Amino acid sequence: MLEKVLIFVVFLGPLIFFHELGHFFFARFFGVKVEVFSIGFGPKIFKYVHKGTEYALSIIPLGGYVKMFGDDPFSEIALSDEEKKVAFNHKSKFARFWIVFGGPLANLILAYFLYVGLLAGGERVPETKIGIVAEKSVLFDKGLRTGDVIVGINDEKILSFDDLNIKSSSVDKIIVQRNGQKIDLPINMGFEAFINQFVELVSLVKKPIFVNKSGEKFLVSLVQKPADISFSIDEVNSGFLGKAFLYKLIDKDGKLTADLTSESEINSGSNQSLAELVKSLEFYPIDLSVRNVVMSSPADKAQIKKGDILVEVNGKILQSFEDLRQGLQQLPDGKEVEVKILTGGKLVAKKITPEVKEIEKKKTKIIGIESAVEYVQPKLIVVKSDNIGEAILGAFTRTWDGVVKTFSGYKKLITREVSLNNIGGPLAIGKVASDSFNISLSMFFRLMAIISINLGVINLFPIPVLDGGHIMFLIFETINGGPLSRRKLEIAQKFGVSFLFFLIFVALFNDISKLF
Repeated sequence: MLEKVLIFVVFLGPLIFFHELGHFFFARFFGVKVEVFSIGFGPKIFKYVHKGTEYALSIIPLGGYVKMFGDDPFSEIALSDEEKKVAFNHKSKFARFWIVFGGPLANLILAYFLYVGLLAGGERVPETKIGIVAEKSVLFDKGLRTGDVIVGINDEKILSFDDLNIKSSSVDKIIVQRNGQKIDLPINMGFEAFINQFVELVSLVKKPIFVNKSGEKFLVSLVQKPADISFSIDEVNSGFLGKAFLYKLIDKDGKLTADLTSESEINSGSNQSLAELVKSLEFYPIDLSVRNVVMSSPADKAQIKKGDILVEVNGKILQSFEDLRQGLQQLPDGKEVEVKILTGGKLVAKKITPEVKEIEKKKTKIIGIESAVEYVQPKLIVVKSDNIGEAILGAFTRTWDGVVKTFSGYKKLITREVSLNNIGGPLAIGKVASDSFNISLSMFFRLMAIISINLGVINLFPIPVLDGGHIMFLIFETINGGPLSRRKLEIAQKFGVSFLFFLIFVALFNDISKLF
């Protein structure tokens, strides 16, 4: 436990430090007196005064602050001419903008240099191994096969899936690694058409995990006493010859592990598939189990809850969560659907009217359920740029992509395309930081870069008390021809604090609820 706390502090410390350093640098650059530079909140456990600035380390390491002289818009204390020269509120709007913007900017710069270091020094990333290629698909006809690893497109080297955003408008050929050999495959497709086909192959493959009526989880394996769950349901299905082994799964530190002492052998009848066998034993694919339900969604209104198992839709037995998605899309708008679920071991029918939403410019019917599917983690490989110039350019692309994806993610939260249950607090960040550290340092720094981008972008949101709120006030001040009234500022501050506390409450609630 102490190790995880230390990893969390080491992870979050640089993000906070550089954010506050950005404010501090521009404040000093524009001649503003900095009274306090603190990492953390609450009682100070260390402080040092130098040239009129108190540098402090406080006990709660979940943030920090830079206290600048004359930054209180509600202060009624008269300042002398000399004091006005070093007071924040008496600086030009240009200077105040850069002082406020300096924090988010520093986070983006930190992310950029982390990416430069990762690309130049080498990082462990998921290999560009593709999933199942259907025999009747376009890319199968082009020569692509299940398990191929993409190593090049046209004359461009592919190090990771991040590199698929190539400059060319067409894909003439791809180079794949197959059984230790490099193979050139002529493709001759437009880039967009290729990507539309390719994205269907790179989704994570599902683990061979099933649940029973009571919600207990079990692993199906073709080999006895598997060392880990590094194989997919598709591999098990294709290799099934009538016999498999069943193991109960237990949760160890948030990771499902097979209890090898619970082994039982299962055997099929003649010409019986694995799917038919597990169904006869009343087991269900884990992706039909409900992980979360979006608040106020059709599923929530129908009282479907976490742990329920989806069984049928309009009389059709579900084999996977994808069956549910496709079944919903085939319904006319506003059409009610009957969903049968197992809840508390009992089969119950629910009447649900799907909600129609526009997701990625496509009309989609949803009921607000998140699947409890478990995916096989991809193999990690070490990749690095050929030279420092390539690393410098690649880092810029990654940072910009991170900014775009962060904005897109929060847009989906606002439009309810994703649930508020996805918001994580300090416990969630601590867990992923610890997990990434245990995988590799490159994954740890990669996550640090992503969170640094998130921290920078979030602080630019036009919410009072955040940096973006201060920038918004500067814009209003420019339009208004002077500072906003005290009453308007007080209302805005109260709204900002309330909204911030709401997000903190949601994040902490999600963190705590996942512990039980």
